Amino acid sequence: MIVCIAEKPSVAKDIARIIGATSSKDGYMEGNGYQVTWTFGHLCTLKEPHDYTPMWKSWSLSSLPMLPARFGIKLIEDQGIKKQFAVIERLMQAADGIINCGDAGQEGELIQRWVMQKAGAKCPVRRLWISSMTDEAIREGFAQLKDQDDYQPLYLAGLSRAIGDWILGMNATRLYTLKYGQNRQVLSVGRVQTPTLALIVNRQKEIENFKPEPYYILSTIYRDTTFTATKGKFTNKEEGEQSFALIEGKPFTVTGVQKKNGTEAPPHLYDLTSLQVDCNKKFAMSAEMTLNIIQGLYEKKLTTYPRVDTTYLTDDIYAKCPQILGGLRGYETYIQPLAGKKLPKSKKVFDNSKVTDHHAIIPTGVPAQNLTDMERHVYDLIARRFIAVFYPDCKFATTTVTGKVDEVEFKVTGKTILEQGWRAIYAKDVKPADDEEAKKGDEERTLPVFTKGESGEHKPTLTEKFTQPPKPHTEASLLRAMETAGKLVENEELRAAMKENGIGRPSSRASIIETLFKRHYIRRERKNLIATPTGIELIDLIREDLLKSCELTGIWEKKLRDIEHKKYDAAQFVEELKAQITEIVRDVLKDNSNRRVTVLTEEDLKKKPAARTKKKEKTPDTNSAESSILNQQCPLCGKGIIIRGKTAYGCSRWREGCNWRKPF
Repeated sequence: MIVCIAEKPSVAKDIARIIGATSSKDGYMEGNGYQVTWTFGHLCTLKEPHDYTPMWKSWSLSSLPMLPARFGIKLIEDQGIKKQFAVIERLMQAADGIINCGDAGQEGELIQRWVMQKAGAKCPVRRLWISSMTDEAIREGFAQLKDQDDYQPLYLAGLSRAIGDWILGMNATRLYTLKYGQNRQVLSVGRVQTPTLALIVNRQKEIENFKPEPYYILSTIYRDTTFTATKGKFTNKEEGEQSFALIEGKPFTVTGVQKKNGTEAPPHLYDLTSLQVDCNKKFAMSAEMTLNIIQGLYEKKLTTYPRVDTTYLTDDIYAKCPQILGGLRGYETYIQPLAGKKLPKSKKVFDNSKVTDHHAIIPTGVPAQNLTDMERHVYDLIARRFIAVFYPDCKFATTTVTGKVDEVEFKVTGKTILEQGWRAIYAKDVKPADDEEAKKGDEERTLPVFTKGESGEHKPTLTEKFTQPPKPHTEASLLRAMETAGKLVENEELRAAMKENGIGRPSSRASIIETLFKRHYIRRERKNLIATPTGIELIDLIREDLLKSCELTGIWEKKLRDIEHKKYDAAQFVEELKAQITEIVRDVLKDNSNRRVTVLTEEDLKKKPAARTKKKEKTPDTNSAESSILNQQCPLCGKGIIIRGKTAYGCSRWREGCNWRKPF
């Protein structure tokens, strides 16, 4: 009898139906020479400190660092898990062979390997490796089963990650809790969560310490078109006024009209992070909510495997694309122009060298029915993005008009869409959310017809403005920062190049953010992520860059990927971590200060934050200051304009949820 083990009961039932195991038993399905059973995600975990020695049961600084000579696993303490494991153990010990049907990724490999080890399985093991749960994909997967040994490096990478998190998390959490937690607050410290918290705290400090500085923009209106001085900002008011005096009352002359045609390629397909970013921007979904929804769509056979970090497809998917497009119900208007034509095969979409385990997230072609509103939102993003990559480039014309008054030069640029191309897919949105920040200010604007040499009257203005602080992190910006080791990168090509040194894996980032909420390290203010006093103080306490450095943690992530690709030794990785945590413990124990962190309760987090005691530098309250701030673009949402309220300036989009305010 061949035993198949899947990661969830729902997945097991789909597999059982395809291979003919249709007889239901207690904890498994049977038939056609197969027994199909399942886990509930993790059934096993690494042993806890007290499982190695009773001395490690109580929390004590004298017992640190805790470094087992050999790590072991155990069943998770749960009656349901114990019952299901007993079924798995009995089936595996009598099996002629096992097929590992776990999720095709590092975590899925670790889950099933641990169960097989704990069950004492001795028979040969093969691996089902598929990227979608359609009937066709399952059949193809069973026709092309892989040898389990092919995935040994994947398992070693997952095991190294788990052991590394244990070494750092168990030791550093006890260390900081005992040293600084007032015996009341558990100070959770982790290899990924602490650098992520540091990103939020550091951004918050930048905002709080920001001092607005005035600058001046010289512009002029000629033929109802605003031209801006090419010199840019004047940091000195007198210098701006001198330039203003030079041009006042003198004619404006057009010195050049340059037209240039350009093209814009379709956006890349989605990986998990870019999908989470777009869902947060467009629908205010948390990263965890997006992951849960896309996982559900995958299990409903509507989309491919979600926990991916590539935006490319393999060449073999190309032949299936017409069939996938044909299955997208409700998108016929967009698909019709592609019908009957050979689909383009761009290297920006199909590239085997850019895909390791799984390709980008795309629809499967199974018609989508009975979706919730949230599921429909996520599915729509994926479907439109998939259709768009087969559309032609967007063609546009850029017109740049230069002018001169006396010795002062001016310029204005307009952009006209000539052929929408792929942008037709996003006609309602104008542009996909993923590119919104990168294209800000690059919207379509048609200019009047100007002729070189023409001249006439104009109306100059010198506008006082103030520099703006960086924006607080949202989940969207935080995910991008985690992906690129703290550097906010919107350019897709550059972002892809920096992924090698990102913090955490795409599949784990959502849970890391949720952990920060649970630990009372951060809270939400609308879409913004705000660090609590506990979170700020914890980062201030940690002097070891090892624990909070994005770049260094990114290098650790690269080592784990190198283990997966046989370029680095797993044992060396663990030994390095042991040496590092030993040094951290030694350094913290040397701290003779009496520092403690603020302890927060759930009730504290519900209270409105107290006004800050630190005096912030006020923007000058003058007529020129008011005129410079009114009707300017909102620095928070970038879409509304600043208007005057009863007690403060605010964003015109306050009804849509923008909470930017500046008191008088």
